[in-house]
Amino acid sequence: MRDGDQTAYRAGRLAGVAAAGLGALAQAVLAAPAWAADPTDQAYLEDPKLQEQLMDPAERSRLDLSGYTVTDPTAGFFDVGARRRWLRQASSPMIRAEVSGLSIGMSCRSALELPVINERFSLPGFYPQPDSWRLAAEPLFKFEDAISRLSGHYVVSGDDYYADCLSRMLDRWAEGEGFLHFEYKPVSPQAWFGVESSLFAAGFAYATVRDHVHATDPERARRIEAWLRKASERHISFKTTALSCCNNHFYRRALHATIIGIVTDDDDLFRYGVSALYSALHEMNPDGSLPRELMRGSRLIHYQNYAVLYLVTIMELVERQGYPIYELEVGGHTIHDAVEFDLAALEDPEGVGRRTGTIQDLWFMEDPQYFGWMELYGNRFPSERIDRLARTRRPIYNRSAGGFLTLYFYRPSESEERTEVASLADRSFRLDPDYCAKHPQWRDERDTAWRRFCEERLRALAKGADAKTGIPDPELVHEGDHQ
Repeated sequence: MRDGDQTAYRAGRLAGVAAAGLGALAQAVLAAPAWAADPTDQAYLEDPKLQEQLMDPAERSRLDLSGYTVTDPTAGFFDVGARRRWLRQASSPMIRAEVSGLSIGMSCRSALELPVINERFSLPGFYPQPDSWRLAAEPLFKFEDAISRLSGHYVVSGDDYYADCLSRMLDRWAEGEGFLHFEYKPVSPQAWFGVESSLFAAGFAYATVRDHVHATDPERARRIEAWLRKASERHISFKTTALSCCNNHFYRRALHATIIGIVTDDDDLFRYGVSALYSALHEMNPDGSLPRELMRGSRLIHYQNYAVLYLVTIMELVERQGYPIYELEVGGHTIHDAVEFDLAALEDPEGVGRRTGTIQDLWFMEDPQYFGWMELYGNRFPSERIDRLARTRRPIYNRSAGGFLTLYFYRPSESEERTEVASLADRSFRLDPDYCAKHPQWRDERDTAWRRFCEERLRALAKGADAKTGIPDPELVHEGDHQ
């Protein structure tokens, strides 16, 4: 096929996606050549039908969002004091296990010794070089984990030691100009992408200790907030005409602008975050799918879910500022439509594959961090469908987008507590095939009946069966789950 024919084919295919969502995509990709699913394809930019639906950065900048201002810089993304009080009386085995894990001390020195990332750096592409990307991004991951875990320790314990350590760490990165110098080129934006998550990790962690820092060291608070604001503003100042101008990467940039805008009382950053919600709802297909994410071919379910993760988190932040943003409707579309499409796709990925003619890459289904949005959304809109998907993935931890999300948002009912014991047991078995032999019920007590029961359940789980041979004691499940 000649280049001109390829361009025409791509433009027509993408226009079909815009017009009717997954149904049109199914017809468009059947028997499509391999190059047709290229996520870097830009032909859609030239298609007038798709242009009517998509919102480009120029149009986005003309949105009148003056009605959105930061109303409470202390609100963060949940009420830390109220949640701490609830955690102290919670009876849920899963929540108790999380609290117990965070009750073990964390070294402040190790956090403070992490080198500040303040030199110009680049990252290889994630899909072309996944191993090299992970190795190069490891310093970003260590930063995000350190601040998210310090934040978790503080939320659980209320110990000023952790709040002081976290603020000292952020102050050190502020002084060292962390994340202010990275390579950005349109052809190699991976460092730009990587910094996105580190910035919203910093914003979320700081939100949990902001009140403490302002009360104990106002000058340190000023330095941290000035740095966060500068880093966020610089990051969103880069422009691109690629797909990442307006897809899930835009939502990630909007997330750090939202949380940092809130904690620094910056209306412009806050409105940048809100603009992502208007853009996503404006572009949404009638079935709730997001056209820019549908363009990802075999990864369309992953990227729809990935986009929903950040959009729901932004909504939670905006809602905490007193705006009924979950009720926002643009062009007849709401965030609930996107959630509905996402849930249906997650429940039946094979069906999506059949309808599109593209087998879906489902690697992300085994990584709980991608389901963190369900804790926020499910807390406001309880749903058996959400609970069913989140149940076997709890406790959910996302090192950048909020940290210990199950710990901060999940409130199980009595029946859910009984179910979560079974889920914990299943996860503990899966995590360690030697669970039965190592368990104190056998190691210390030599309980033959228990060992027989344990091995039967382990064999059933290994076969993928829904084992119904009983549930170990909740206290012992916790111990086994952390072998």
